[in-house]
Amino acid sequence: MTHHHDDPHDPSHKHGHSHDHDHGYSHGHAHDHGHTHELTFEQKLEKLFDHWIDHNESHKETFYTWAQRAKEANLDQVAVQIEQAGQAAGEITRLLKEAGKKLKG
Repeated sequence: MTHHHDDPHDPSHKHGHSHDHDHGYSHGHAHDHGHTHELTFEQKLEKLFDHWIDHNESHKETFYTWAQRAKEANLDQVAVQIEQAGQAAGEITRLLKEAGKKLKG
């Protein structure tokens, strides 16, 4: 198998940011090209839901890609576990979307 440096599913791929960032939402403001304005708590949550869902979906796709690669490498038991992680990520997305709907009323 050839590893490409531009493959986003390659384990050496970096997101370019840490997973513990908060985009300023916990500080009561958002970054808006030099203009700062207050966000309501609900607006902060809505933005966080969008970010978490996008990020989680990216991971879910990565899990399924690597599960397939594990199958191709005859690591069937490992592939099953990775697929289960992908299914769990799908459940996380579902829960976040449901929470977002409740937030919007």
